[in-house]
Amino acid sequence: MPPAFHPALAPVRHALLVQLAELIDAIPTAGVLRVAIDGVDGAGKTTFADDLAARLVALGRRTIRASVDSFHQPREARYRRGRHSPEGFFEDSYDYAALHTKLLGPLGPGGSGRYRRAAFDHRSDAPVLAPEETARQGDVLLLDGIFLHRETLRPVWDFSIFLAVPFEVSVARMATRDGCSPDPAAPENWRYVDGQRIYLARCTPQLRASVVIDYRDWERPVVVSPGGREP
Repeated sequence: MPPAFHPALAPVRHALLVQLAELIDAIPTAGVLRVAIDGVDGAGKTTFADDLAARLVALGRRTIRASVDSFHQPREARYRRGRHSPEGFFEDSYDYAALHTKLLGPLGPGGSGRYRRAAFDHRSDAPVLAPEETARQGDVLLLDGIFLHRETLRPVWDFSIFLAVPFEVSVARMATRDGCSPDPAAPENWRYVDGQRIYLARCTPQLRASVVIDYRDWERPVVVSPGGREP
């Protein structure tokens, strides 16, 4: 996992976060602005989203931080195609109906504004009754996670970011975080790496995101492309 962000240690990163926060802050909205931070496992999405939230708060915007990892499917559903299936990882990991019902829908146009940030804990394999919260007009939802540019989610985002990181880098970061093998070709990583390759090929997030960032060096991220089109 990347170290905690400190502007004095990473001026390039700080400048990019400030620029992104100002860009998001300038997007017109009549309700809640919904922003996705996408990337493969180990890309550094959570830390990036947290730091971006801090910059938005500094601009006076309230933020709602959430992660797709709080909307997993039960273990039985996640592994119904087999414990090592890449297709199963891509198709069955998350409960998108719950994500829409509890979070994205209430924060969308015509939504109630009453939302919950979590629905399921995959570690205990049990549902979570997260407290109901109420959004205000002008709030910004920052949702981090994998697979966020799949077809069913693309229309949701008012703005999206894809952190582009090769598997050689992302899996090494996961190894530091989780204790797995740093080799993308290791059998224990096959389900996850190949599942994400399916996503990259089918959903082309590098072309769908509003902004694509080369995030191999988290202290010196580089904007590669403004994205092929709006998500």
